[in-house]
Amino acid sequence: MMRVWFWLKNSRFFSLPMTFLSWLVAFTYSMSGDIVNGILALFGISFVHLATNLFDDYVDYKNLPDNCQQCKCLYIKEGKATINDVLRVVIIYFAVASVIGLILFLRCGFPVIGLAVIGAFISLCYAKLSQVGLSEIAVGTAFGPLFFEGVYFVMRGSFSYEILILSLAVVMFTIGLMYTHTVLDYEGDKKSGKKTLVCRLKDKQTAINGVYVVYGLGFLFTLIFILMSKNYYLLTTFALLPLIVNLHNSLKSFQSGEDVKEFYFRLLKARNLMVYYSLIVVLCLLIN
Repeated sequence: MMRVWFWLKNSRFFSLPMTFLSWLVAFTYSMSGDIVNGILALFGISFVHLATNLFDDYVDYKNLPDNCQQCKCLYIKEGKATINDVLRVVIIYFAVASVIGLILFLRCGFPVIGLAVIGAFISLCYAKLSQVGLSEIAVGTAFGPLFFEGVYFVMRGSFSYEILILSLAVVMFTIGLMYTHTVLDYEGDKKSGKKTLVCRLKDKQTAINGVYVVYGLGFLFTLIFILMSKNYYLLTTFALLPLIVNLHNSLKSFQSGEDVKEFYFRLLKARNLMVYYSLIVVLCLLIN
């Protein structure tokens, strides 16, 4: 059991609320459909998410500079696991996700294969995509349209333009978490030669200000969805604006090389924003 906990921790299971709550929004919107298929989709996507996180470490570890963030691949540096151990666990995660995907294919048909292939491509290429500044696009696609339309399809048997807009609103808060992570990794990624979106910006202060752009787009798509669905309860999501200002100020005060706790303290602020936003959306969908 301790070994299972070890790998879950290093697979950054703390980011799973991002997956669960995105799923919960899509599930709530689609809940008049097949509930069993929706639950199967949750487990499949969760294992792919864990695999992607761990495979990112596998790729990154080979390119880490000596003065990178202390917490980066720490469990490998300390000899608690080898790089081959990491790869083996990644394969196990993908194997479980593949079995679930096969079940959904048998229950729902060939479109599931197409969705799974796109998802697998993004997962396996995520580490490389992040090195050339495309991580936000990868996350936006995987946890936005692909995720929401996939859940909607396995539950309702069709695709929806309205849920597409909803997915774009929700995924901007997911991207906010990823973007915050790359801001915190700014110095380490610069020194290791990563071409993340944050590293491509003029300087770190400009990158920090980009937080407002990311979340601003989330609220823009929220407004579009409100107009489409006439669900005005969703205007309550704007109560989160002060938390975005707080996250921005917190990132300004972060210094590279600080204690690991300081790194995760700021990262969890972005995670919590996604949690709060998703819960508000779910409640508004249920009320409406």
